[in-house]
Amino acid sequence: MAAVFSLLLLLEAIRPLRRRKRALGPRLALNLCLSATVFAAGGYVVRPVALWGATWAGDRAFGLLHLLPVPFWAQFICGFLLMDLTFYYWHRLNHTRALLWRFHNVHHVDPDLDVSTSFRFHLGEILYSTGFRILQVCLLGIAPLTYVIYELVFQGATMFHHTNLKLPIRLERLLNKVVVTPRMHGVHHSVIGQETNSNYSVIFSWWDRMHRSLRLNVGQADLIIGVPGYLLPEDNRFFSLLKFPFLRQRPYWRWPSGKASVRKAVAETTDLGLMVE
Repeated sequence: MAAVFSLLLLLEAIRPLRRRKRALGPRLALNLCLSATVFAAGGYVVRPVALWGATWAGDRAFGLLHLLPVPFWAQFICGFLLMDLTFYYWHRLNHTRALLWRFHNVHHVDPDLDVSTSFRFHLGEILYSTGFRILQVCLLGIAPLTYVIYELVFQGATMFHHTNLKLPIRLERLLNKVVVTPRMHGVHHSVIGQETNSNYSVIFSWWDRMHRSLRLNVGQADLIIGVPGYLLPEDNRFFSLLKFPFLRQRPYWRWPSGKASVRKAVAETTDLGLMVE
């Protein structure tokens, strides 16, 4: 994964999709520090608990997939898809429940979006997501192998769609028929609340199409990254972000002047075939 991260970091420097607002060096250092806490929590808490749950469910033939009289390869495909679908719901819940959003917003207040944002999360979000993971793997009956492979693909997809890499528009439109792409996920990090509350998928873009939460009609030239209420330099410091969920929250979707963050001239359509520069 380190090699993939380094390659994407290099490619986005060569062919950036959006112009940076902040210097890369300090942002990269901050995001890597936050990511280190994420990988520590994932490696020592979330992953062991999830694997234990998958083994427990397998030993007892517990969970939805064990009710299907199909070979393992079919169970693997169904399990992989169901893990991605249920994570769509979990991601959406982190946006729509105020308490969860306090933690998840640490990811969104990054004033730029690139591959270094991929694993920039609050430690608390990773720890409480353990409860979701154990329910997910046990109720679905996910096999340990399915879980491990999904996690690897999940991490790769997360790095890919967070990257600030400008792909040829025709290639991106083609890829986006199946997977989440940088332009699609860029909209999810917009300073416009309605745009942030869209495009929740991680690997497959199908889930947003199915749930009518897909938004592709925002040009990258019109896209501003971040959360309007938290764009001050002091908002993006390590200890400030650790304290962030526990402090009184500012209005998220209002600029410091108090003016609401809205897009004046955005088309109402969310045409699935549309993806603008």
